[in-house]
Amino acid sequence: MGFFDMFKTNTVSTEELSNLVNNGAFLVDVRSPGEFAGGSAKGAVNIPLDQVTQQLAKFKNKEHIVVFCRSGNRSGQAKSILENQGIENVTNGGTWDTVAGLQK
Repeated sequence: MGFFDMFKTNTVSTEELSNLVNNGAFLVDVRSPGEFAGGSAKGAVNIPLDQVTQQLAKFKNKEHIVVFCRSGNRSGQAKSILENQGIENVTNGGTWDTVAGLQK
C-alpha cells in the first residue's frame, strides 16, 4: 500500500460528492477561522479541527455531513474523530474549493 492509498477509503466519486453537497448535507469547513474568512463553500459552517470534539452536538442528527479543508488532510482527521465518536454519516469532501466548485 502506497502512502496515498491510505486516504482512498475516505474518498467518494465526484458525482456522489456533488449529490451530497447539493442535497442538503451539513457542510463543515475544518480550517482555522482566518482561513475560513478568506472564502469557503456556500452555506458551510466553520468548526476548526481542534474544536470538533468539543462541538460534537452540532454534528448529531445530521443526515449527511461533508467535512473539508485546504488539502483534505484535516478533513480526513475530522472524519476519523467523528467516526470514533459514533457519527457514521461523514464524507471527506477534500478541499474547500472542490466542494465550492460542485455547488449549483
